[in-house]
Amino acid sequence: MSATQVKKELSTYLPLLSDRQQEILLDMIKNILHIDKKEKHITIDQYNNELDVAMQQINEEKISTHADVLIKSEKWFTRK
Repeated sequence: MSATQVKKELSTYLPLLSDRQQEILLDMIKNILHIDKKEKHITIDQYNNELDVAMQQINEEKISTHADVLIKSEKWFTRK
C-alpha cells in the first residue's frame, strides 16, 4: 500500500473514532515513535540511585530469573 493510500484511509477512519479512541490511537503512535512530552529525564543522581537499589535487590536475591518468569507465565495462560 502506498503512503498516499495509507493517508487516505487514515483520514477516512479517523473521524469514525470516538474522542477517546482517537486519544488512544495517538498514544499508540507516540509509543511507536517513542515520543512522550510528559516523560521527564531523570538526573544522573536519580539514575545512579536506581542502579544502587537494583544492585541491592540482586544482592538480597529479591529478583526473578528468566526461568522463574517462564514458570509463572505458564500459570497465567492456563488459568480458567
